[in-house]
Amino acid sequence: MEQNEVIKALAALAQPVRLQVFRALVVAGGDGLTPGVLSETLGVPANTLSFHLKELVNAGLVTQERISRNLIYRAAYEQMNRVLSFLTENCCQGAACAVELQTDICNKC
Repeated sequence: MEQNEVIKALAALAQPVRLQVFRALVVAGGDGLTPGVLSETLGVPANTLSFHLKELVNAGLVTQERISRNLIYRAAYEQMNRVLSFLTENCCQGAACAVELQTDICNKC
């Protein structure tokens, strides 16, 4: 993964509403959510939400699919995992503690 892609993704998440939207989509899983559900759940006006969804899609962290008359937004797990892998690529300088650290993080989720 290119450093510029990681910077773009992190910049997109460095805003409270976008972080909330992304986390809500991660929780929703593969079914995704419509903008209406997101707006109601997060208490974000539709026009504001539209702007933030556009930024997340542009950063590759969220996908958009039209099903009939509805737009469905989903977290782009592959991109999320690439960003996380980039950030932890040289964790503990390759020492065994890297595996323990990852296990500890996963157990807290």
